[in-house]
Amino acid sequence: MIKITDKAVREIKRLQSRDASSADAAIRVMVTGGGCSGMSYKLGFEAAAPGPNDKIFEKDGVKVLVDTKSLLYLSGTELDFSDGLAGTGFVFSNPNAKRTCGCGSSFSV
Repeated sequence: MIKITDKAVREIKRLQSRDASSADAAIRVMVTGGGCSGMSYKLGFEAAAPGPNDKIFEKDGVKVLVDTKSLLYLSGTELDFSDGLAGTGFVFSNPNAKRTCGCGSSFSV
């Protein structure tokens, strides 16, 4: 399961309202190889129907799609949004990460 904070939901809805093509799109969260620590998070809007191996998580009308392979690394992760002085962007709190890089965009298990 992926948890989505209220702040992340508000930011996703804000981004969707700025672009008509993503207004009804889900947000895909996935893990790919790369980054300082070995694996990186990827986010993006996806208008296509979920695939047969996708898990769908929803909060307040925001749909999050995760493929089953990525879910192995993301189970229990919280997706948040930060707009503080230290930086603006989506933040992953992943209980499966054994090590993360300094910027928080990559991890290893």
